[in-house]
Amino acid sequence: MSEPNKKIIFELRKVNKSFGDLKVLKEINFSIERGKTTVVIGPSGCGKTVLLKHLIVLIRPNQGEVFFDGGRIDHLSEKKLISMRRRCGFLFQAGALFDSETVAQNVGFPLLQHTAYSHKEINQLVRERLELVGMAGTESRLPSELSGGQRKRVALARAIALAPEVILYDEPTTGLDPIRAETINELIVKLQHELKITSIAVTHDMNSAYKIADRIVMLNQGCIIADGRADEIRHSPDPQVQRFIRGQSEELNRKNKNNG
Repeated sequence: MSEPNKKIIFELRKVNKSFGDLKVLKEINFSIERGKTTVVIGPSGCGKTVLLKHLIVLIRPNQGEVFFDGGRIDHLSEKKLISMRRRCGFLFQAGALFDSETVAQNVGFPLLQHTAYSHKEINQLVRERLELVGMAGTESRLPSELSGGQRKRVALARAIALAPEVILYDEPTTGLDPIRAETINELIVKLQHELKITSIAVTHDMNSAYKIADRIVMLNQGCIIADGRADEIRHSPDPQVQRFIRGQSEELNRKNKNNG
């Protein structure tokens, strides 16, 4: 058996996933390089979030294998997955903050659940994480008292609470205006550079993809149809890729042809 590639932190091998008769992922072979930011793009329903959740086995494949840091993980029990998941942070699309808990309690939750730190140590780490995402001084506020962009930043502070090696972002700029979206993009880049974090993001937002990505992968109908640097994707000769990144629909293209 060959030695695992130390540069690769995640790998999917021939992964297939169906929900009933709906085939969502088809023979996916996909690896994530350590310390880089990989962005997965594609139209709604193409399998982006399903792929993301396979990486930390929130969803298990019908066929195929999932590897983390050289070891297979898709067959492990939930108990055995805990140590792997502690090395990963997950920023959910809606933030998933606890509405009845303060900012400090939200950010401190994973520290309280998974460490033996004292309350004083947790409070100090919470302050440091909030400062890192530009939310210092908000510890006593409730999520309802925050804007959408602020909630995203608090959720990001919680995602990095345990100093993870990896952060997975599910549509990190969805629902934000361009200025607040740019703030989140800058934070993703900052965390990669300052904390040497591996980042994987799924998004519809091409401005965000170009801003944060070392590599962009495009899914369509459950298959990877493009994979390359941002400039390679931007200039891809594939018409499906160009329609997506330019925001053009099939219907719009048909109208353009008919009017031409």
